This record gives sequence, C-alpha cells and structure tokens, in this order.
Amino acid sequence: MIKNIYDSIIIGASAGGISAAIYLKRNNLNFLIIAKDIGGEMALSGIIENYPGFPVTNGVELTRKFKEHMEKYKIQPLNEKVILLEKDNSNFLVKTENNVYLTKTVIVATGSTPKKLNVPGEEKFFHKGVSYCSVCDLPLFQNKVVAIVGGGNSANEAGIMGSKICKKVYIINKNPEMKGDKILIEELKAKQNVEIIYNALTQEIYGYQFVEGIKYLDKSTNEIKDLKVDGVFIHIGLKPNSNFIPDEWGVKNEYGEIIINQLGQTKINGLFAAGDVTNIPHKQIGIAVGQGIISALEVARYLSTKG
Repeated sequence: MIKNIYDSIIIGASAGGISAAIYLKRNNLNFLIIAKDIGGEMALSGIIENYPGFPVTNGVELTRKFKEHMEKYKIQPLNEKVILLEKDNSNFLVKTENNVYLTKTVIVATGSTPKKLNVPGEEKFFHKGVSYCSVCDLPLFQNKVVAIVGGGNSANEAGIMGSKICKKVYIINKNPEMKGDKILIEELKAKQNVEIIYNALTQEIYGYQFVEGIKYLDKSTNEIKDLKVDGVFIHIGLKPNSNFIPDEWGVKNEYGEIIINQLGQTKINGLFAAGDVTNIPHKQIGIAVGQGIISALEVARYLSTKG
C-alpha cells in the first residue's frame, strides 16, 4: 500500500529536470526527482558557447555545475527508470522497474535519445567504432579518419571537434546543404581536414572486428561509394523519451513529443513537461532550463489552487 503522496515527481535529471527541482525545493514542496542518470544529452554535448554566463564550456562541465547547484539544495535524484505513468483519480502513479510512487503532479523532463540509421553494421560495430557521442568517443580517434553522419548542429559541432583531434573528418549529409547555426557551419567549412559530402545516404558500415569503412549512395550520380574510416559518429536527430506515457492520454504528437502550452501544461491537469521531450521546436539547454522553471512554478500555483 502506498502511504506517501508527493506534491510532485520530476522524471529526468538534465537541464529541465534539475531546474524544476531547484524551484520546487525553493517552494518547499514535497517532491522526488527520478532519473536513470544525471545530465542526459546535456552531458554528451560538445563545446557549448551559447549558454549565458558560460562563454565557453562543454557538456561534462556544465552538467557538473548543474549537479553542484542541485546538491546545494540537498536534492538527491533516485536512480531508477520510469516505465509507466498511470492515473489514480486526480493523482498519478509513477511506476519504475522496482517501485510505485503516488503524486499529485508530474513534470516530465526526460529529454531525448539519438536516432539510429538502421543500416547494416550499425548495431554490430556499436562501441567498436560506431558511436552516438562525439564528446565521449572522438578523443579515442586521435590522428585517425572518421565519418560523421548528419546535417545539423550536432554534426557541425562533432565535425569541429573532430577537426582538432582527427587526421581527416568526412561529414556525410543526405541534404544539399548543412543546417543549423551559421557561425558553426562557417567554422566547419573553414577546417582544412574536414570534407563535407552532400546528397549522400549511408548504406552500410563495415569491418572485421572494428569499423573499417562506410558505404553511401551518392544521390547525384546514383552510385554507391566507399570511404575507408576508423570510426563512424551518428548525429541524425533525437527521439523523445516518452514511451512510458500512455498513447491513449492524447498528450503526444506524431513524433512522440509531449504537447504543452507556454506554461508547460499538457491537456491533463497536473501533468507538465519541459525540455527536449516537448513539442517546442528549439532544442536548447537554455530553453529547457526556462521550461523547467516555468513548469515548477506552475506546479506550485496548481497545487495552491487545489488547497
């Protein structure tokens, strides 16, 4: 039998979740923050130059600062994975792999995970030359040749980072141009050891024990081409971590993003969301922080109206 009813449970401990936790604590609310890790995709970010107050930092360092701030308020996340949300009259049941928690409100701040190419060799060579985290693994490819698959800011950042570490960096982009921040694209194009291949669809990652190469379709000529590389870094977008929310609740769009208004509210009373898991189009750390704060303040207001 569940005895304790929390004012709120935050699911996720990255930029949005940690920000929400700090504000719930400052409002003296009884809450939990549940997450399988701290930092999420923020911790995997490369060079960060657009977060106010930190002219130049990186994902690991910024996550450390967020964690320090959380610890100042004596907030300790529960290291559990949420597998299902259920309704219990006006409250919510938050089910993890080992426990069930009852709460009046929920803030979902679970972020997103990298999408996969779903090509031959991708799974086989994961951690054997295939990676979705440039910050984690590019330093292992000092003076080697790598391919980065993608055409947006994540690929831009990975390419810039790789140019400083690797002998040669290929950017395999299915589109005719790179997308993202112009300043990053200009910096990437200026790198002498970076070659951007446009209109290219990845077909296969191959090797023996480790990655040895990658094949792609040149859409301009309809030819299959081959690059000899030591590693492949995949940056083709993110998938929202929202599978634990029942589809029948009708709070997710076709991409699995949680639909919110400007106050972080969903169509279900007491259910809020913040950060990359939402349908807000701009996936930025600063935006996730703001959404986490707004959601926490709205939770406090919502609870006060409920007495």
